[in-house]
Amino acid sequence: MAAAKASLLIAVLVVWQLAAVRGLPDYVLSPVEITQHLLQARSAAELYEHNWASLARSLPGFAIGSFLGALLGLAAGTARWFDRMLSPAVFLTYPVPKIVMLPIFMIWFGIGDLSKVLIIALACFYPVFINAYYGVRQTRAILVWSALNMGATPAQIFRRVVLPSAAPMIFAAMRVSLALSFIVMFAAEMINARSGLGHMIRVAENSLRFDLMYVSLVTIAILGYGGDRLVRLAHSRLLAWQQPAA
Repeated sequence: MAAAKASLLIAVLVVWQLAAVRGLPDYVLSPVEITQHLLQARSAAELYEHNWASLARSLPGFAIGSFLGALLGLAAGTARWFDRMLSPAVFLTYPVPKIVMLPIFMIWFGIGDLSKVLIIALACFYPVFINAYYGVRQTRAILVWSALNMGATPAQIFRRVVLPSAAPMIFAAMRVSLALSFIVMFAAEMINARSGLGHMIRVAENSLRFDLMYVSLVTIAILGYGGDRLVRLAHSRLLAWQQPAA
């Protein structure tokens, strides 16, 4: 499977490079040119500064949104009164694009990083909440009844039965939320920021620096892929019991 994925990627890059040899517009760089620019930018301190600025916005937003989404989703899936109070508002506002709330957040929390972190957290909240909610709801009733018959307390049932049942869906949602954190971060920095990879792309676009645009895009892809691998690693370590069954 891994070999098939690598083969497909290599085939796409080869076709792209061959098309570049035959001639492409100036704004479409070849894979070789992009790699060269990326290696040259690796020694530039400015790129690392923009990387850290973007990560300082996306990662806290991801952590806050995922934590609150998991906590409230588990609570809504477990307690009916909390479900009736919170779930309608969550499912009603879920289809609204979260980036459109950025101007409102900027008015409420200022034009600094706080508003960007919170809008990222808002975007990350919904997938984790919904998956945690339905993860609890899909817990098999027979497992709960068995635990009750053996004298387990509600807290023990939640910790030993409900939480393990919902955990795989929560981790799946965290991977989606991580990608959303980079997407919303990029959009927020494009709108109003003086640092970050999104700001770097906007400046490169205005000055027709296509090399910087591609370097920024590839950097976002690398950071996102690395973050996704870390989430998958945490999943495999914390839910090792699930791997044989899968």
